Amino acid sequence: METLKTGSAGPNVKLIQSLFYRTGYTPGPIDGIFGNMTGQAVRAFQRDNGLLVDGIVGPSTWNLFNRFLQGYDVYYIKAGDTLYNIARRYYTTLNSIITANPGINPYNLIIGQRVIVPYGIDVVFTDIDYTYEIMERDIRGLKARYPFLETDVAGQSVLGKNLYYLKLGKGPVNVFYNGAHHSLEWINAPVLMKFAENYLKAYSAGSFIRGYNIRQLWNTGSIYIMPMVNPDGVDLVLNGLKPDNPYYRQLMQWNKTGQPFSEVWNANIRGVDLNRNYPASWELGKEQEASLGIFGPGPTRYGGPSPLSEPETRVLTSFTRWFDFKLVNAYHTQGRVIYWKYLDYNPPGAFPIAQVFSRASGYTVTDVPYAAAYAGYKDWFIQEYNRPGYTIETGLGENPLQISQFNTIYNNNEEIMLLGPIV
Repeated sequence: METLKTGSAGPNVKLIQSLFYRTGYTPGPIDGIFGNMTGQAVRAFQRDNGLLVDGIVGPSTWNLFNRFLQGYDVYYIKAGDTLYNIARRYYTTLNSIITANPGINPYNLIIGQRVIVPYGIDVVFTDIDYTYEIMERDIRGLKARYPFLETDVAGQSVLGKNLYYLKLGKGPVNVFYNGAHHSLEWINAPVLMKFAENYLKAYSAGSFIRGYNIRQLWNTGSIYIMPMVNPDGVDLVLNGLKPDNPYYRQLMQWNKTGQPFSEVWNANIRGVDLNRNYPASWELGKEQEASLGIFGPGPTRYGGPSPLSEPETRVLTSFTRWFDFKLVNAYHTQGRVIYWKYLDYNPPGAFPIAQVFSRASGYTVTDVPYAAAYAGYKDWFIQEYNRPGYTIETGLGENPLQISQFNTIYNNNEEIMLLGPIV
């Protein structure tokens, strides 16, 4: 982890600022700038936890931060311990500890026994820039808290980052939600991750979300989630272009906009727009490029040298073929609309389901605009399987959407994600 001190800036500063608010400290605004108030919060945290009080977030302070950020601690039972008292000490619940430790007997604790103790704060933060590193840590944290969660890696990106997926449920109806094909649209990654956390929490507690019985849904369907299809692009947008990036010189040449990557880059790290790289009228998409001012790799709308030229799209198509998905939702941003058609394909039930999703979200069901008519993931799925596939455009405004839109986006889409296995 990078060392943070006064003057530092970026996603990791936002991360610790958000953590401070959740743990009772006051770091000032969550703005990603390490100023005086953040420094004072770091010193108070170090003082309270027996660390060297220097106001610098180095290895020792990060080690303690990471315990909170991963959402749990590893505790070894001592004489006189009870799970109830441990829960009180960690500001958590007895049910959370029992969930994280399958088979534990609260009435027969053994001195030295290893216990996972979830902290009394959520794993997925929703007020920060959501980088690949943060997502990866959150997946580990959710897996520790909820051992019944199934997670795995479907493949790798151009730069070798894992394309993770989560599986919620064990029912026979498989559906698939994915996000962040486009790097500027990273906000949908925490939307999908927060849905997973809330779903897992409700399942473990035997509770409901929006009136839906989650344990019943768990046995009805299996929801597969890939939160971040384009991790290389997301990190380029959120962390900036680093000199050690193997595509450093090419990226500098490809970005002819005169604007920073954080404001314009939707493609993967090789300048290919992943949602124009699928074998669904890919040739027609290529014919569009000149009229859209696209003549090679760049921030957006370049469909690549051939269909599935990119490892990310090859992973998505292979992953989709591994499972018998009844329905897929690809999450993008811009417009609060639901795209359901591809050319003249009309999969059975597709339009009525789109209308159900529209009523749940308040989004409008509409046709795809000219510039996005071909070679997208949902286009390929509809063409390949003649089953319902949707592009769901969340939020309004200029990409990247501000994280302040998170709550609205999440609330608009939570019921859609609950409905997927049962519509």
